[in-house]
Amino acid sequence: MDRLSAYRMFIEVARIGSFTGAARELGISPQGMTRGIAALEDHLGVRLFQRSTRAVSLTAEGAGLLPQIERILRDLAETERTTTGALAEPQGELAITAPITFGQIHVAPTIADLLSRYPQLDVRLLLIDRNVRLVEEGIDVAVRIGALADSALRAIQIGSVRQVIAASPAYLARRGVPECPADLGKHDLIASTGPRGSSEWRFAGQSEPVGRRRRLRVNTVAAALAAAEAGVGLANFFSYQVADALAEGRLIEVLKPEPVSPVPVSLVFDPSRSGSAATRAFIAAMKNRAQTISWD
Repeated sequence: MDRLSAYRMFIEVARIGSFTGAARELGISPQGMTRGIAALEDHLGVRLFQRSTRAVSLTAEGAGLLPQIERILRDLAETERTTTGALAEPQGELAITAPITFGQIHVAPTIADLLSRYPQLDVRLLLIDRNVRLVEEGIDVAVRIGALADSALRAIQIGSVRQVIAASPAYLARRGVPECPADLGKHDLIASTGPRGSSEWRFAGQSEPVGRRRRLRVNTVAAALAAAEAGVGLANFFSYQVADALAEGRLIEVLKPEPVSPVPVSLVFDPSRSGSAATRAFIAAMKNRAQTISWD
């Protein structure tokens, strides 16, 4: 059995959850599908699927192998397109991840534009407020906000955002407006339990304020916005997250001169993906959006 064909069978069975359905999709017999997967399992020395009369599911080994095989086949398809001169127009699937709110506001519209321009392009968008492991989770490009750890991945900074401390008009009328970071010790704060939890509430020339009281901890931006607007306390946002609430007067920014320098927005990807037409098109589109729409 051709190893490449066996890998395609593996991916199709994992996607559909059925040997018969995958065989139909690939235009081969169910017996041929069963033999192909069995040969692949023998070659790898692991069991890839749990089989029962009702369902087919990936084993732990199969689940770990799937994103790597998907990546290999995507790279092979990209190489073939390069060789045949078909690289000029993005095509195939592009997998992207971004923080939830930033992705909704800036990444999703960019993708919509790309999809309208390139009919052969498909996109898988994962919006999640954590740093996804690109290779392991089959991601081509990640949008990262904040300082980047050293790695073998390539990063391109496309813009920046800033920290904004804000509260509702009612809360500030009740508790007063903080004049300096030290005043936060007298206020109720809404804190994050997400990726920013360890780095927020930092100010120029000093470490985190001492003695602050975190009245509420939340793990989403939407929850922090709702709590701040309800007058629970002061909250720390990125500028793009709170722009509408500030413009509409639902929240008021405080300590504006105090926060640290702008926070970088970067696109991170494996260097092997830099030649992909889809990757290059997405990077160019995000750069253009950063130049035409203010994020801070």
